[in-house]
Amino acid sequence: MKTRLVGTTLPVLEIGLEQGDRIISEPGRFSWMTRNITLQTTARTAGVSSFLGVIGRALSGGGIFMNEYQTSGPQGMVAFAAKVPGSIVEVQVNAGQTYFIHRHGFLCGTEGVELTIGFQRSLGAGIFGGDGFVLEKLSGNARAWVELGGEVVTYTLAPGETLQVHPGHIGMFEGTVNFDIALLPGLKNKLFGGDGLFVANLTGPGQVWLQTLTMPNLAHALEPYLAREGGNTSVISGDSGAGIGGAIAGGVIGSVLGGLFGKND
Repeated sequence: MKTRLVGTTLPVLEIGLEQGDRIISEPGRFSWMTRNITLQTTARTAGVSSFLGVIGRALSGGGIFMNEYQTSGPQGMVAFAAKVPGSIVEVQVNAGQTYFIHRHGFLCGTEGVELTIGFQRSLGAGIFGGDGFVLEKLSGNARAWVELGGEVVTYTLAPGETLQVHPGHIGMFEGTVNFDIALLPGLKNKLFGGDGLFVANLTGPGQVWLQTLTMPNLAHALEPYLAREGGNTSVISGDSGAGIGGAIAGGVIGSVLGGLFGKND
């Protein structure tokens, strides 16, 4: 099996398969492949063989079904592209070794990879809304690839050394690292700090991979282009039958024209 990472900002992982090789990925990860690659969608894979195991994997973000790829000829190729600007990190998982990765971080892995739910906490989801905080547990005996958002910053924590991290910036860490979620100290920090209510405590020994781009921050940066007040969106997007896509395109174009020509009072 040969692999190649192409690109920087939005990388793609190309995997060359030989007979007997098998790649397992979450649904919706496939980008392109040669004609001699066969695809099988199944629930009982990635170390899961029971109904409860399938449900647990789905709760962790892995999905009920997984996709398996193999070649029907002597060689074949399948590719998986990153969904957001960031990095693709390869991990060698050995028997008895575990990694915890952020929800939807698993890109693909070789046969023998095991993906289950590793950590779940509501973080007040019942009061404040949202899906809470979930981590996937990566184990087995395989090679695996993990997608992390933005740039990747790694730390090797000594025994007893603690790093406090905003939960959204946690990309991956070794199973030897102790992990806990705590409330952000200080009432004013909680109410007016703008950094959320919770902080993650990562205590060594072990390696930690942090991601600089989080999905909430990306959504916040795009928000001005997705929803514009006033008449810009309706004028540019055309008739109401254009749907959501037209509204989004209208918002983007409207913001550009507004910036170029300004508004007359």
